[in-house]
Amino acid sequence: AGFIKSPLSQKRLTQDSVELYCEAIGNPIPEIQWWFEGNDPNETYAQLWDGARQDRVKINATYNLHSTSTISIANLTGDDSGMYECRASNDPDRNHLSKSPKVKWIRSQANVFVIEREWPHRGLGTCSDTGVLSLLPCSPLHLVRAEKWGLSSQQRLGLAYGADWVVAHPMEHREENSGIYECVYEANPQIRGQLNISVVPQVTAYKKSEHGNEGDMGVLTCKNPSFPAVTTWSWYKIGHGLLENASGRYIIKSTGNKTELRILKLDIEQDTGDYSCNGTNSYGTGGAMVNLRVRSRLAALWPFLGIVAEVLVLVTIIFIYEKRRKPDEVPDDDDGGSAPLKSNATNHKDKNVRQRNAN
Repeated sequence: AGFIKSPLSQKRLTQDSVELYCEAIGNPIPEIQWWFEGNDPNETYAQLWDGARQDRVKINATYNLHSTSTISIANLTGDDSGMYECRASNDPDRNHLSKSPKVKWIRSQANVFVIEREWPHRGLGTCSDTGVLSLLPCSPLHLVRAEKWGLSSQQRLGLAYGADWVVAHPMEHREENSGIYECVYEANPQIRGQLNISVVPQVTAYKKSEHGNEGDMGVLTCKNPSFPAVTTWSWYKIGHGLLENASGRYIIKSTGNKTELRILKLDIEQDTGDYSCNGTNSYGTGGAMVNLRVRSRLAALWPFLGIVAEVLVLVTIIFIYEKRRKPDEVPDDDDGGSAPLKSNATNHKDKNVRQRNAN
């Protein structure tokens, strides 16, 4: 048997997890075992099995063309520090109780160092009315940045340090800066601490005023940009009380940070008015108002009808103007001598033509 891959030494923090990997080859396919020796001088090697150390140890092995085995240990403590040994052998007598194997187990070792955390892992931050965020559990030792983790991005903040605190600033909107923050220590290994900045829901309307046509479906939307997410959403119509899905005309769709009220077949008399959306989390309740205006189906024709009316008025004015305008003067037949002479000459010429034709 021989090793293809051997486990690597690692450094970890308490409460973290570690994973070691080993791969061996041989004919027949060798068996892989994991052994451990602690840092105590009097401690000797002991074999590890799946489910050891109060089920914190997990061992996965496969034996196909060659042998692979992975050991993982969760929720590390200081007692997990020590030497971990991957052993491989394909001797038929390797596990015999009385016979010694002809071929010894081959071994590959790796050290795991578990370092104690020197500061609280989790805590709560505070956000003052002036927009200054205090990350209390973060010590300035080795701290290089604080990060806010949102749905799609991280925000780095300017930092000021104290004896056992960090202040991140500036913050233009308190509700937008609530969320989950991390203090990052660039140590070896890297240390991270998580802090939750929580506020009452800061509910806002997507549009403060919505419009819809009679008979169509109206959609009103509210959102909550703050942390933690809303656990319960509710909609009210001012003067009519709570709106529910069971009513038939109202459909409410909600998630942690958004809610929609859909009103089927809008009615001018019944649905026009002010609506309130309220969101509640473990810190309190916030709300916003939305005004809904319902228009008649003919409302879209009013601009066209106005244009038609203007055209008709202009045509009428032009027609009246043309009728009232003084007509041009037309010359009489008796005026001037040239016109009658031309007419007599023409008649005489026509008479001579008729006579020639008759002859």
